[in-house]
Amino acid sequence: MMDKDLKKILAAITKAGYTVVINRKGHAEVYTRDGEKVTTFSGTPSDKRSVLNALAPLKRRGFRWPPRR
Repeated sequence: MMDKDLKKILAAITKAGYTVVINRKGHAEVYTRDGEKVTTFSGTPSDKRSVLNALAPLKRRGFRWPPRR
């Protein structure tokens, strides 16, 4: 069961053109359009750093979180 904040992040990642796949262990894997794996989010993140660490490779590719208003 993913928390609502992680669901918002994954929705924004999908909207940005990435593919999000939930694997059999409940982790969210993020892929480019070419099928290259970018990062993995834990299904039940144990702390805030785990989400930030998973976001880092996406930010290096230009993804913005939180989105600018």
